Amino acid sequence: MTLTNSLSTDSTSTLPEGRVAAPAKTGFRPDIEGLRAVAVGLVLLYHAGITVIPGGFVGVDVFFVLSGFLITGLLIREAENTGRISLPNFYSRRAKRLLPAAALVLVVTALITWLTGAVVEFETFGGDIVAAAIYLVNWRLADRSVDYLAEGTSQSPVQHFWSLAVEEQFYIVWPLVLLLVLLVVRYTGAKLRPAMAVGLSFVAVPSLVWSIVATANLPAQAYFVTTTRLWELAIGAFVAVGAALWTKIPRVAAYVLGWGGLAVIVGSALVLHKTVAWPGSLALLPTLGTAAVIIAGSSGGSPGLLSWKPMVWIGGMSYSLYLWHWPLLIGAANLWGKPDALTGTLVVVAAIIPSWLSLKLVENPIRHSPAFARSVARTMTMALVLSLVGGAAGYALTRAVPQVETVSQEEVDGAAALKKGGDGQLQGIEVVESVDAMAPQPVDAPDDVPGAYAHDCQAPFDAVVPNYCEFGDPDGTRTVVLAGDSKALQWVDAIDAIAREKGWRLLVATKSSCGLYDAMPELEGRPYPDCQTYNTALLDELVEMKPTAVIVSQRHSQAIDPATGKLSQATMVDGTVRAWQRLVGAGIKVVALQDNPAPVGVDGDVYECVAEHLDQLSACAFDRAKGTAGSGTPAQLAAVKKVPAVKFVKVADFMCNEQVCPAVIGDVLVYRQGSHVTNTYVMTALPILRERLLGGTLK
Repeated sequence: MTLTNSLSTDSTSTLPEGRVAAPAKTGFRPDIEGLRAVAVGLVLLYHAGITVIPGGFVGVDVFFVLSGFLITGLLIREAENTGRISLPNFYSRRAKRLLPAAALVLVVTALITWLTGAVVEFETFGGDIVAAAIYLVNWRLADRSVDYLAEGTSQSPVQHFWSLAVEEQFYIVWPLVLLLVLLVVRYTGAKLRPAMAVGLSFVAVPSLVWSIVATANLPAQAYFVTTTRLWELAIGAFVAVGAALWTKIPRVAAYVLGWGGLAVIVGSALVLHKTVAWPGSLALLPTLGTAAVIIAGSSGGSPGLLSWKPMVWIGGMSYSLYLWHWPLLIGAANLWGKPDALTGTLVVVAAIIPSWLSLKLVENPIRHSPAFARSVARTMTMALVLSLVGGAAGYALTRAVPQVETVSQEEVDGAAALKKGGDGQLQGIEVVESVDAMAPQPVDAPDDVPGAYAHDCQAPFDAVVPNYCEFGDPDGTRTVVLAGDSKALQWVDAIDAIAREKGWRLLVATKSSCGLYDAMPELEGRPYPDCQTYNTALLDELVEMKPTAVIVSQRHSQAIDPATGKLSQATMVDGTVRAWQRLVGAGIKVVALQDNPAPVGVDGDVYECVAEHLDQLSACAFDRAKGTAGSGTPAQLAAVKKVPAVKFVKVADFMCNEQVCPAVIGDVLVYRQGSHVTNTYVMTALPILRERLLGGTLK
């Protein structure tokens, strides 16, 4: 996001209407400052949760165009006046403008996160801060956005730095392209601006095409990466290249163009929603609208609203506002939960205070310092130091995670420590207050998953066609299929070990948030038709395949009743029964692996609770009855009663005693994200699972 103020803001006069006039000598354009105010206002209101502006994220696209326009204008004027472009001077100007405030905000953000954030996210967010300090955080966020296992991660306190990273990467590429253009002009005699337009096309056109393709196929990743955004900055650059043409536009036409462009920007913010795939072709609306406003202003047709003093004042502070508002919102969310619209608005308004202070006390003094103006080397040294300071703050945060001694999976007991009592029931599950060692560490729990995730064996939410991963013995004469949602996949490494021992061919056909049933589940408050379509296809294939057995598990106990549109356990039970009966009727054995109790009543995820309460682990235990009721078990048990041929395999008794479910058993952390079990604990339970799976149906 550009909020850089590259043009002089001195020597302005005031019009009677309260608007600021632009003196010809400085080239100051108050309408540009006003356009910045519109852009940052849209972003802030969107982040504050103002629902009437569901597309306020387009403010970032407005900033991209402004950045391309201002930076290219500076470079073109330098090339025309001197016949060259000084990269050291260019980068030193950028450093003075951007780094002082950014470094300050990164240090404060690390402190806010340490004071208010979840301990288990210190390492992730500290890494984000380091990446933000070197302007690569957009690629880090892009990787995380397509990582299923990262879905439980909160919003990064430096997530807004992604747009700054895009700009800085543009600032590296574009001046180099212009240097090549200057060489071509020098040796061919071509005119500078047309040659620049051609060079710019080689950046803009491929980026726009890729943006459309990537947004359609990889929307989460496409939002953050630089390659899908370069064309937006290029639009602003095109406007700068054609500057001489815009002054010839008739005043009336310029007014129409200016107001029309502003209407498109605001209209985009009012009509678009965060559910649309972005940027893609839709981003042409706010970007071309911004270009229209800039062009109109070049011919004196800028909307007068943009030149009003309050707008110019906000625009001049827009970079600081953008930097400060987001970590303050995240801090407020950490302390009091996700802010409502009123609280969010109060927070972003309060961000004016640190924004104004940092502008007056940090940004402007350094930017206008004679000492830095006289020495590029001194400026670049300052830039390096500030980058190191920001990165050091992030690194310090990653080291602030409390831990007990780290041990390997082989050094802990977990479920293997449990013994059978005289009545055949497992014994030995106790709630302890602390342990000297633990595996995995709480901070590592989200990554303690079966290897199947590395092979993309979990079908994504939008998958409608089954895709099988093969485990066990590929030459096995018996085929076993593991189906269901992620609560089935969490057991795959243990089942794979059993399959290899017994010579089974194990096929995995699990899908995110989609158990194997003939019913419509809910996903994030909405119907999940892709699940039902997937299951229809999977059941057809299983009946045709006729495996020896299908092992299933599921997280949810309710599905949408088609008659009422509401969630109903009876509907889920009936749908589960239909799916199981079809398999049993085809001569396929069905094993229902109990869904483990859900951590009902624990503040946050269990692993987060453990990280916060290493000396009071009882705070992270939960009631077994409530946990069972909040899991998929009730629907499973009800379905088993209607299809007695299905074998039900218990798991709750090696995770809970009769009353409670501890967070740590045998020095093993039991839970990772949500109600998922760590792979370490699953593997310690392998002997128990082997006995129960092979005790009847799957000999």
